[in-house]
Amino acid sequence: MGRFRTPTVLAAASLLLTALCAGQAPAAAPPGRVGIDPVVAEKLDDAITAAMREADIPGVGVGLWIDGDEAYVRAFGTSDKTTGAPIKTDMHTRIGSVTKTFTITGVLQLVDDGKVRLDAPISTYLDGVPGGEKITVRQLAEMRSGLYNYTEDPRWLAAFKADPYRAWTPQQLLDIAFRHPADFAPGARWEYSNTNTVLLGLLVEKTSGRPLHAYLEQEVFEPVGLDATSLPTGAEITSPFVHGYTNFTPDGATVDASQWNPSWAWSAGAMISTIDDLHSWVPTLVSGRLPDGDRLLEPGTQAQRLRMLPTGHPGVGYGLGIAAIAGWIGHNGELPGYETVAVRLPQDRATMVIVVNSDADGKFGSLSTLIANKVTEIVTPEHIWELPAAAQPNAVPQPSTPTTPSAPSTPSAPTPKPAPSS
Repeated sequence: MGRFRTPTVLAAASLLLTALCAGQAPAAAPPGRVGIDPVVAEKLDDAITAAMREADIPGVGVGLWIDGDEAYVRAFGTSDKTTGAPIKTDMHTRIGSVTKTFTITGVLQLVDDGKVRLDAPISTYLDGVPGGEKITVRQLAEMRSGLYNYTEDPRWLAAFKADPYRAWTPQQLLDIAFRHPADFAPGARWEYSNTNTVLLGLLVEKTSGRPLHAYLEQEVFEPVGLDATSLPTGAEITSPFVHGYTNFTPDGATVDASQWNPSWAWSAGAMISTIDDLHSWVPTLVSGRLPDGDRLLEPGTQAQRLRMLPTGHPGVGYGLGIAAIAGWIGHNGELPGYETVAVRLPQDRATMVIVVNSDADGKFGSLSTLIANKVTEIVTPEHIWELPAAAQPNAVPQPSTPTTPSAPSTPSAPTPKPAPSS
């Protein structure tokens, strides 16, 4: 049974270029923000397509909704390089670390229910975490636990490259992380680690007594009206879907990764969604309120979620499973073949969702950051999305340490490539 008994508003079935307030004159844009009129829409079209050509991106979907203006929702390029089928805004895509916003919402709901305490050590709820008596639930959600990020492990990277279709259990992932000493004392600094969110996924399961995918469906997706969003239990991806292309392969060749098994990312990055569902989710995530006005989280809990602490990178803050970048609040996500940005700029009442069906590495680094930068340069010039590679919450550089003899043997890619990340 879901947490809320009140009816929820279902997300719209498709996205069209329509006015947000039909029949009403667009409100004047606040200072520092450009209204979305036909001239601005054409500038956005040109900037996005030029970036796609320069960076060799197969397909891009962009949704930009600013209260009082027309919506800008576009899809460019192809969803399938084999058939040439165009990408469409209602297609399912893998959203990588945007998953963290959902998992940690589950944790915070359990805080509201009195079943979890943010400042309790994780050892209160889960056994077997090295130093778990000194690492709090809050520090896990804030990326300040110090626990080693399993996706940086050279042997794991080699195993993933050798067989990206392999299924991984959460405990296998934690076993990899726990073979390494902590990177720093809990709370000492910020460091992105998928290990943190895998632990929080297990926390939700143990405390709620339900599998994570079932908990999120009943307590988050249904109340928000996200009928196209899911946490898969295997390699499945709902049709129609966008094919994702990556060169994180043994020989550096670019391949279709849409059927690769995302279980290695699980609660940290395995979810599937659409532009439309993310458009519904982001305002709820940032406000703490459901589309029908009910609360997703208690106001005090939501305020703690949005308490952004410094990351050591200028202009980048991080709260409880949520980031603040140049005033935009939300999260981005990357995994082989897919990149996503799902954020809101509260002062301009703007929501931006970007999906890219490639993470093929080149001189541009994060391709979703490239597109978000081009969009915000035009529409919110005082809040330009700029995320340096060193601060990329999802980017994990491939270690230069040679793999051990017991690791699967794979040839090196000709160009260094970011490791799978969520």
